[in-house]
Amino acid sequence: MSAYGSRILEPRFGSETVTDFLRDGYWLEAADITGTGRPDLVGYGLSLGEIYWYQNPGWQKRLVVDKVKEPVGMDHGDITGNGLADLAVCYQLYGPGGTIHHADPEGGKIDWLENPGNAAETSEQWMRHYVGRATGMHRLRLGHFTRNDVMQIIGFPIVAVEGVHAVLPIVLFTQPADVRSAAEWPMEVVSNRDFRMIHGVARKEGLIPGSDLDSILMASDEGVTWLYYDAVAGEWTWEHVGGGEESQFEQTTFKGSGDVDGGRLGTNALAYVAAVEPFHGNTVAVYARTAPENKVPGEWRRHVLDIYGDPNENGEGTGHTVMCRDFDGDGDDEFLVGLRGPDPWQGAMYYKAVDAARGLFLKWRVSRESVARIVAGDFSGSGVDDFATISYSVAHYFVAPKAQITLHQNLTVRAPAAGEFL
Repeated sequence: MSAYGSRILEPRFGSETVTDFLRDGYWLEAADITGTGRPDLVGYGLSLGEIYWYQNPGWQKRLVVDKVKEPVGMDHGDITGNGLADLAVCYQLYGPGGTIHHADPEGGKIDWLENPGNAAETSEQWMRHYVGRATGMHRLRLGHFTRNDVMQIIGFPIVAVEGVHAVLPIVLFTQPADVRSAAEWPMEVVSNRDFRMIHGVARKEGLIPGSDLDSILMASDEGVTWLYYDAVAGEWTWEHVGGGEESQFEQTTFKGSGDVDGGRLGTNALAYVAAVEPFHGNTVAVYARTAPENKVPGEWRRHVLDIYGDPNENGEGTGHTVMCRDFDGDGDDEFLVGLRGPDPWQGAMYYKAVDAARGLFLKWRVSRESVARIVAGDFSGSGVDDFATISYSVAHYFVAPKAQITLHQNLTVRAPAAGEFL
């Protein structure tokens, strides 16, 4: 039994190759493109500029758009209001040299890609609509951050022209009245003096006391930050969760946190925050609440769970992504950490809370392929969440020997059929 009263089940997942013919790999999204209620997959790398979606079931490959210069981060949401998932992507990050050390001063652009409504029947590319830009744009999230009546995109650059660790602007774009014909979306600056090298963000619902607006967990040089809009005060605010990894800075020049997500335990919607630290780091840490649940501001204690190998000659580790989800159906979130490689430090690691406040988690390796990003959803229609991964294959960083997209069906628990008791 865990500290939360649940019988701990050993995680079991299958493995199905969606495609192993990738020439590059970086981003993966789980989005219901066809409106069937079961998520499809959208995947791509940085170099080719080609974005594809894979239809569930069967995983037939279909082109969304091509000729996108260095597509980086993506999110999905119903921008047109027709009930189907549209996509938003940021692109044109790099300048000369092809790394974050040289941001393109004219880049950092965001487009939204309009779902044609018959995506499974047409060979036409999706229509691209320009949103706006901020140099170094690397991550974005769709949601309702200051208002609920229209869609908004919050954008996070990773570096500036001035340097890798320069102060960055966080920007918010709000959907215009005529979203299809607008030349761009109105933009406002959330912050332009507080954060550096923002690498990972997670959109969270239901965390702001007395509000139904979305908020953001953010991983940056400063560590982990919970960022949200205070509708009563009419201003953005944030809570500093923790400072991240600092001991490697002299060796690697990186500090803070690299990717982040927040986990629910029982009725506490944000009982802990899981992070990979620092940027492209080797350290898995958990921040557990020590104050009453959902108190703002709260108190957090950092626990280091694992260190996967040593930083390489570029000061980078093997960790790239983290994601929280309830995979065993007990009401508590587990979390997955994606390791890009090389062996033996690659695959997906599964962590289960035994006593989060004391930093006690059980761990299993649940996949062995290179992982750049993990997404979850009920891909198999079994009633429980599965997960899928895409390999990390990016020139100048790490190139997986075999770049692929892999689906891992959840065999840990099975939802009962009508009239059935398990």
